[in-house]
Amino acid sequence: MDSAKRQKSPPTPSQALLAKIFHWTNLISLFIMLFSGLQIYNANPVFGGRGGWQFPSFLTLGGWLAGGRNWHFAAMWVYSLNLLGYGIYVGVSRRWQRRYASSSDVKALRVSQNAKRKNYALHRVVYTAIIPILILSIASGLAMYKPAQFHALYSLFINWQTLRTVHFITVPIVVVFTAVHSILALRVGTIRLVKSIFI
Repeated sequence: MDSAKRQKSPPTPSQALLAKIFHWTNLISLFIMLFSGLQIYNANPVFGGRGGWQFPSFLTLGGWLAGGRNWHFAAMWVYSLNLLGYGIYVGVSRRWQRRYASSSDVKALRVSQNAKRKNYALHRVVYTAIIPILILSIASGLAMYKPAQFHALYSLFINWQTLRTVHFITVPIVVVFTAVHSILALRVGTIRLVKSIFI
């Protein structure tokens, strides 16, 4: 009798296989780029030159500059192509209509009294706002990777130090976005939503 009265827990949201593959690939390649990027940073710190502060070796990947670059640029191509593939998938499947912010989300943040609706709106706004940061991160990375071949792209950043600084600043923004994205997913759909993305 008691069990009959108990409310059934809501079903775990269903996610497309491509969405799961995208998130796993994105997360793994992001961490590889992060730790190999710290190895590259240590070879010539962006702030303070060669005598500047360095990250602890246990946070780095690659062992030395060349090793760090190899890991970093290999992961960069995986990361970039994964984002491109997911962008095409979102466009073809029209998932963008449910994933990205609209004027109704901005209005909900301003006037809605529904906490869940406001969380959902904030999630979509954050999800949309990261797009230009990702483009800037990839563009600055390509400009550093092949400054001669991508000279027009490189020239947009004025000089090498500005280019390195811009690229470095995008890293904590993407890391913070990943954390905020996960927290908002928990607030909108609890742990069930997060699990459905990866399992």
